[in-house]
Amino acid sequence: MMTDSTLRTRIHRMTQVGVPGTPGAVRILDLRQENGRDLPEFEAGAHVDLVVSDGVIRQYSLLNAPSERHRYVVAIALDPASRGGSRHLHDWVEEGDVLVIGTPRCHFHLVEDAPYSVLVAGGIGVTPIWSMAQRLIALGRPFEFHFGARSAATAPLLAEIAAGLATVGVALHTVFADEDDRGLDLAGIVARAPVDAHFYACGPSGMLDAYLAAGQGVAEGRLHYERFAGTSAAATDGGFEVELARTGGRYTVEPGQTILEALKLHGINVPHSCAEGICGACEARVISGIPDHRDDVLSDAEKASNASMMVCCSGSRSPMLVLDL
Repeated sequence: MMTDSTLRTRIHRMTQVGVPGTPGAVRILDLRQENGRDLPEFEAGAHVDLVVSDGVIRQYSLLNAPSERHRYVVAIALDPASRGGSRHLHDWVEEGDVLVIGTPRCHFHLVEDAPYSVLVAGGIGVTPIWSMAQRLIALGRPFEFHFGARSAATAPLLAEIAAGLATVGVALHTVFADEDDRGLDLAGIVARAPVDAHFYACGPSGMLDAYLAAGQGVAEGRLHYERFAGTSAAATDGGFEVELARTGGRYTVEPGQTILEALKLHGINVPHSCAEGICGACEARVISGIPDHRDDVLSDAEKASNASMMVCCSGSRSPMLVLDL
C-alpha cells in the first residue's frame, strides 16, 4: 500500500550491468514523467517506492544528483532470492514501459555543512552514496569515497563515479572481492578520517555490521547508514492494546500479530510499504506508552525518545500504546 502521491513515469533509458539474468546483474532505469514535467525535488539519500506488480512494492534509492529535476534514476540488482521484485524488473520491463512510483522519502540524510564526509559503499549500496557524492561536489564540500564490490565488471556505476570524482580531484578507493577478498578496511577508514568527519555507509548487512563496529568510537550523530533489509524479527508477542487518538478506536494486538496486521483486520489502513522496518512509510507518532522498537530507520536516540515508531514491525512494552493515528 502506498499513500504518498504517486507518479506515472516512463523508462526513458535502461542500462544493463553484468550478464543479464545472473545473480548480481544490475539494471539502471532512467525514469521521467510522461508529461515531460519536472519531478518533485528530492535530497541525496532519498528513495522511492516502485510498484513492481500487483501487490508488490519495493524501495529503490535515487542515485542521480538532486539538481536533476527532469529524471529519477534507480538501479536494481537481481536478487537470487527475489520474491518477485527484482526478478520482475529484470525479466519483464523494457524501455518505454510505464512505472508507477511514490514521491521520494528520505531517512538517510546528508549533513551538507559537515566539515568532511566519508562515503562508503558496498555493491548496489553505492546508489544513495553516489547521489550524496554528487551533492557534495555541487556544494564544493570535501569528502572521500570508498567502494567495494564483487568485481570491477559487475560494480554498478563504476565508470560514471570514477569520471565524476576525477573532475574535482577526489580519489576513488576500490576493493573488488575477485582480487582481494579482505574487503574494505573499515577500521582503517574510520581511524584515518578527521575527528570531525561524518560517515555514511550503505551495503550488505555484513559490511554494515563491520562498519558499525569500526565506528564505535565515533561521536554520536556522525555515523550514518542505511540497510536494505531489517535486522530484527518483528514484534509479534501481542497482548497489548493500541488506541488511535484521532478516532478514539481501541484495538487488541493478539499474540502472533504485528500492530499493522491487527489494525488492518479492523479495516484501519495505515500507510506502509516494506513491512520490515526499513522504509519509514508506517511511522506513527507515539502519544503515550513504551514501544518495543524493531526497525532500522530510527536512530538510537530517536528510539530512546519514544516519540515515534514503525507499526509494521515494532510492538509495545506497555499494556497500552496511544498513537497519533
